[in-house]
Amino acid sequence: DGPVPDTAPHPAVEVAGTARETADDRLAAEAASRSARGETVWLVTSDRELRARAGSAAARTIGGGTFARLLTGALAS
Repeated sequence: DGPVPDTAPHPAVEVAGTARETADDRLAAEAASRSARGETVWLVTSDRELRARAGSAAARTIGGGTFARLLTGALAS
């Protein structure tokens, strides 16, 4: 939640601020918008309510721990 950080992200990462909406509102809306444009959306969250809100807009939903293990494994390879 909050403004966009001043630090430049990795080129493959998109960073967004939330302005007046909550981070969950932004994530659910972004998932729906991208899915409607035909993009494949992976939602990384351990929040059950957010998973439910995103619904079918997310092609895959994984928890934070699983995502961290995937990244750690990819970096070790």
